[in-house]
Amino acid sequence: MYRQIALFAALTVGTAAALPAQGWVELEAPQRPGIAVGPVVRVSSNVRTTIDGRVARVEVEEQFRNTGPRIAEGSYLYPLPKNAVFSDFSLWMGNEEITGEIMNAGEAQKIYEDIVRRLKDPALLSLEGHGLIRARVFPIQAGETRRVKLRYTQVLDRAGDALRLRYSIGPRQHGPEHGHGGTEPSFRDDFSYQVTVPSADDIGTPYSPTHPIETERRNGRLIVTLSPEATGDVDLFIPLRRGLVGTSILTHAPGGEDGFFMLLLAPPHNEMGQVVPRDLSLVVDVSGSMSGDKLEQAKQAMTQALGTLRPADRFRLVAFSSGIRHFREGFTPATAANLAQARRFVANLTATGGTNIAGALDAVLGSAVAEDRLPIIVFMTDGLPSVGEREPDRIAEAASNRIGRARIFTVGVGHDVNTYLLDRLAVEGRGSAEYVAPDADVEVAVGSLLSKIQFPALVNLRIVSSPVEFRQDYPAELPDLFYGEELVVFGRYHGQATGTVVIEGERNGRRERFTARAVFPRSEHDNDYIPRLWAARRIGDLTRTIRIEGSTPELINEVRDLGLRYGIITEYTSYLVLEPGMQPGVARDDMSRPGLMAPALQGGARQARAQTGKDAFKRAEASAEMASAKTLAAADAVAESRMRAIGGLTDEREGDAVNALEAQVRRVAGRLFVRRDSTWTDARHTESLDVIEVAPFSNAYFALVRALPEIRPYLSTDGSVLIAGQRVSIKFAEAGLTSMSERRITQVVHMFRGT
Repeated sequence: MYRQIALFAALTVGTAAALPAQGWVELEAPQRPGIAVGPVVRVSSNVRTTIDGRVARVEVEEQFRNTGPRIAEGSYLYPLPKNAVFSDFSLWMGNEEITGEIMNAGEAQKIYEDIVRRLKDPALLSLEGHGLIRARVFPIQAGETRRVKLRYTQVLDRAGDALRLRYSIGPRQHGPEHGHGGTEPSFRDDFSYQVTVPSADDIGTPYSPTHPIETERRNGRLIVTLSPEATGDVDLFIPLRRGLVGTSILTHAPGGEDGFFMLLLAPPHNEMGQVVPRDLSLVVDVSGSMSGDKLEQAKQAMTQALGTLRPADRFRLVAFSSGIRHFREGFTPATAANLAQARRFVANLTATGGTNIAGALDAVLGSAVAEDRLPIIVFMTDGLPSVGEREPDRIAEAASNRIGRARIFTVGVGHDVNTYLLDRLAVEGRGSAEYVAPDADVEVAVGSLLSKIQFPALVNLRIVSSPVEFRQDYPAELPDLFYGEELVVFGRYHGQATGTVVIEGERNGRRERFTARAVFPRSEHDNDYIPRLWAARRIGDLTRTIRIEGSTPELINEVRDLGLRYGIITEYTSYLVLEPGMQPGVARDDMSRPGLMAPALQGGARQARAQTGKDAFKRAEASAEMASAKTLAAADAVAESRMRAIGGLTDEREGDAVNALEAQVRRVAGRLFVRRDSTWTDARHTESLDVIEVAPFSNAYFALVRALPEIRPYLSTDGSVLIAGQRVSIKFAEAGLTSMSERRITQVVHMFRGT
């Protein structure tokens, strides 16, 4: 659809805190005959940031192409973040360099709101408080590509022992619609983002709660990159190592309820400190079903694991099918000669026979291990027990009595595994469960796991004290801390205070403590990704608990309510969004009574044998991924995948599967919206909440957005939208109010936030 003014990097609409963002071009109406507005598209954006101390030097280079048949004229606009110091701007018209002008936040706000009104597009509302750089880019010839480059510096915020860097990429699209009428059938909006710390000897393991990142150490330099497909708001933490572990705590407090916190423990990137020696047991299924590629990949993974052993480590290899085959009895020191023989043992493994899981567990559990060593068991299987004890609940019960201090990491390959057994072993063994799809590479999955547990730094971690009460922390029991692998804890806090959080761990039999200074406010609207990550982990933990311990109405209600509030559809929430009129907390008969549910959804030891097959695999895989989610991108990907999958699992009474579900439901910034009577309605809304209607793009609209920046992400939904608050909901519709007094706006804000 043609627009007089085009946005070529629809800016992100996430956090209340202002973020730097990519630029765009504002096209002007024709000024004289023969000149028409052409569709200008951004074809690349490259961002380079160098951190020196607490100062970030940012360079942004972008290219725009006129894909229309005629000359275009307009201005390049780039929003500067708060507290940024503009260095220089370069725009080339042929060989001529043109400079830009800087406008303050007040001038910028007026420009943004004028554009929003004209375009009926709320994307720019996220730029409250920004300054603005503007430069003329007339003329842009048909088919011409124009390059712009700007530089600014910014003092980075501190978050405990970490520097915090933020950037807004915004959503990016490929294809003619991105240019609002472009004639090219498709194009690339290429993006690259790189952060460099020239002197990184005292830098810990970088972490982003929003995006997966790649890190590289080269000649004392740290280089962090994002995927070329990245979109949205980027939050990046660069830990400044203080002693063994750098610590940071961030909070989010919506008001009227317990707050949320994120605790980051960032060890050095490698074994710079003393490493806890391991006793590593590698247990692999070599039954007949593992023949072919699966066995070859498993053997390569075992060989890779042997390569991670250090001289202080010991190891044990166990291959099982109908019987049990040991490399040697007991643990073997990781000498060069022993490792060479172990590799030959692995190379000669063949697949045959049944699956004696009980015998394999019995062979590696119950061994005495010295207190200064960490016993780790990696257990890999692709099938159900078929030899010896075959009941998963009995196998798990026998194993749980002998786990002791061992950490158990289970790897289920394919759909035939029993998820009850693998989940229970991982939970009681304080490890994790990994699920590898039939078409996935076993070597890659196991290799990733082994790289994470290669260098133990601290074990038996626990939070000793905090100035407020911590509740519902996830992971519920802190796992061991490994060099190069950050530990992130999400939880709720009760109260309001400033003080020190004390964490304790053990290394080689000695206790060590480290602290994090933090503020736990009553109200804090920044860091709004924390509740969504907390909810993903809690849902992952609860759904796994249902499978292991069995369902109860209380567990089902909590999963359902969390899913509705945070936009995560599960087996227990899907029917609510497919049946108009259902409200949060209202259960349908067959979902409120576990006895009437499918055995696979009831869970528990009595239904252990039912926890197998493709559907059980998908449920277990989703629970594991949500329970361990470290980034918003990962949590959202799991939620989207489950929403699509569950659409196909619904029964005839619940709609037309995937297409019906996607037509009626949208996930926007961690909330679930259901289309009801042409209005996208927040699933949190209940009939007991009063509704205040406001006309889009009116004075009242902009005033509310400034007062309630947290609602910005939800305004981009087409048509009318109803957003639920604590004590009132706000509906944006054409028949709504066009103006509101400051006093009324203040009242609405307090009711919406529950303060």
